[in-house]
Amino acid sequence: MSLRFYDTRARQVRDFVPLREGHVSLYLCGATVQAAPHIGHIRSGVNFDILRRWLVHRGYRVTLCRNVTDIDDKIINVASAEGVPWWEVSERNQRAFTWAYDILNCLPPTVEPRATGHVPEMIELMRRLIERGHAYPAADDSGDVYFDVTSFPDYGELSNQRLDQMRGAGDTDSDRGKRDPRDFALWKGTRPGEPSWETPWGSGRPGWHLECSAMATKYLGPTFDIHGGGVDLVFPHHENESAQSRAAGDGFARYWMHNGLLSMSGEKMSKSVGNSLLIPEIVREVRPVELRYYLAQAHYRSVIDYSVEALREAAAAYQRIEGFVTRAVEAVGDVAPSKELPEPFAEALDDDLGVSQALAAVHNHVREGNSALAEGAKERVAEVTARLRGMLTVLGLDPLSESWADTGDSGLRGVVDALVTVALNQRQAARERRDYATADEIRDQLLDAGITVEDTPHGPRWELRNG
Repeated sequence: MSLRFYDTRARQVRDFVPLREGHVSLYLCGATVQAAPHIGHIRSGVNFDILRRWLVHRGYRVTLCRNVTDIDDKIINVASAEGVPWWEVSERNQRAFTWAYDILNCLPPTVEPRATGHVPEMIELMRRLIERGHAYPAADDSGDVYFDVTSFPDYGELSNQRLDQMRGAGDTDSDRGKRDPRDFALWKGTRPGEPSWETPWGSGRPGWHLECSAMATKYLGPTFDIHGGGVDLVFPHHENESAQSRAAGDGFARYWMHNGLLSMSGEKMSKSVGNSLLIPEIVREVRPVELRYYLAQAHYRSVIDYSVEALREAAAAYQRIEGFVTRAVEAVGDVAPSKELPEPFAEALDDDLGVSQALAAVHNHVREGNSALAEGAKERVAEVTARLRGMLTVLGLDPLSESWADTGDSGLRGVVDALVTVALNQRQAARERRDYATADEIRDQLLDAGITVEDTPHGPRWELRNG
């Protein structure tokens, strides 16, 4: 099966053919850093990280550009409320996003441009649009520059909307200076206390949509393969990106891929409604690898309705995978991940990145491997483990990967390991003197503390259990 992805613009699954053979250019709308990330933000990072890993496995060289929006109305408003400079808010929260991506084993992007570092490219893009008759400086000399939506016949194509049914853009305090309320701001004129840059049309700062078009084309070229982001960005952000870039003469994105949102009780998870769950809080409840499994397990275009129970179920499912891999390595030694992956797994990912179906293949291998362990069939155990580790590597979930060796609790793990070893030695001593009541009591005390003990031919082994 060839690679096939759902293209938002086409509103159907399309065969994927890259612009350049052997190479994929991918732009992912990254963080607007007005606050620390919640799990809804990081879902996008995990979904597109798996896409990238699969493309690499399929033999492509991938250039991933994931931007940082470090100047925006929201950032300025937060800074004003806190009484700090806007850049302090941006710096603090960008570090929080980087930490979250890293702890969930998202590969770093090829390039991670900041909006404030690309103002010259934005000015050039505005110049091209004005010269082509698609943009205009505000008539009130405010320094604002607007995109004329009526000048671009395909406006609304990406989001499947009609221009005559659209409301005003609502991206400025008033529509003064606009020819049409639906026109959107490319550039916002200077306001007291806000950062500004000089342009031929007056000083000010960039609009959100202009930023991404300038950064995407600088690093990926005027036409590139895939533009990704959350489905909530389709309109107006991605619609406006597409319109201004194509109006300027760029081909821009050939495929548009959007991940679904993460909600709580059916309500979109966002900073504004105050129901966000921050990454540091969640990784106190489950390990980072278990959170990655939770965010990855559903199809990327589906909505995930968050609940503590669902998170714990995902953690338990991952622990079953991890438990088999650990027992397999104890039985047959280290087994390298296989490059040859099971056909059902590959077909699932080729078909619009079907991770949920791919995980079905993973769990089938776990069941097969457990049967082989029970039968003492070591050769089959090794074969299953190699294929399993190969699949988990693509998903970024291999429990033996160095990426998960230190996710912030390795020092604590060592302390716990030493204390549990003392308890297990005491338990073993009790069993040797046939004091089974004491041995069982020690085991029960460990279980009450969230530690399960399994007796194996190689001696007792223990695991931390969540929930």
